[in-house]
Amino acid sequence: MAEAVLDVAGLKAGYGPAEVLFGVTLALRRGEVAALMGRNGAGKSTTLKAIMGLLPPRGGKVRFAGTDITGLPPFRIARLGLGYVPEERRIFTDLTVFENLEVGRRPPRAGRDAWTPERLFAVFPNLAEMRGRRAAAMSGGEQQMLTIARTLMGNPDAVLLDEPSEGLAPVIVEQMAEAVLRMKAEGISVLLSEQNLDFAAAVADRAYVIERGEIRYEGTMEALEADEHVREAYLTV
Repeated sequence: MAEAVLDVAGLKAGYGPAEVLFGVTLALRRGEVAALMGRNGAGKSTTLKAIMGLLPPRGGKVRFAGTDITGLPPFRIARLGLGYVPEERRIFTDLTVFENLEVGRRPPRAGRDAWTPERLFAVFPNLAEMRGRRAAAMSGGEQQMLTIARTLMGNPDAVLLDEPSEGLAPVIVEQMAEAVLRMKAEGISVLLSEQNLDFAAAVADRAYVIERGEIRYEGTMEALEADEHVREAYLTV
């Protein structure tokens, strides 16, 4: 069993008076892809935001690379090597593709080759063809690729990836899957929130299923695919 690069224990969070997470516990091991799965409103995005410090936790502990990051501001968590790709993309629409990548540049980490625009263009050929294009003129799928690429320019050790396949054309979803697998091959751990079982099965080693702010299932991706009861109870619409 590889050690956990990210360890979440009893995480609680919410918005105003509404409680959304009720003691979420999960772990992301070094060099693996783990999928946090569930229906809309189950608590997937809230979990990632609370881990990243975008939503102040109301209880529990979050440790990253051996450091307690519970409640730290997002910029400090990012500097420790945890990247975050939001579902909303949040790119700089007035900047070009290349300029967006440069905004995300951080010094390389010990023992790891630095991500550069040229390396990223090899992973995302579509971006290479539009490096001088303003981000506002890109499609939603292209913007999603750019958001992931910009995050990798920060040379993270692990990445939180929120709904990477949501609303994208099948050909773009395939490229997203290839990008996640490339991150894994580079030794980057990935925790992704996802509803698309086929996408998760293509990239993830393990799965957590969340429902109403609580983890209801943990197991290998293969075991989840084979468990019709769990899929019908927590994943089907």
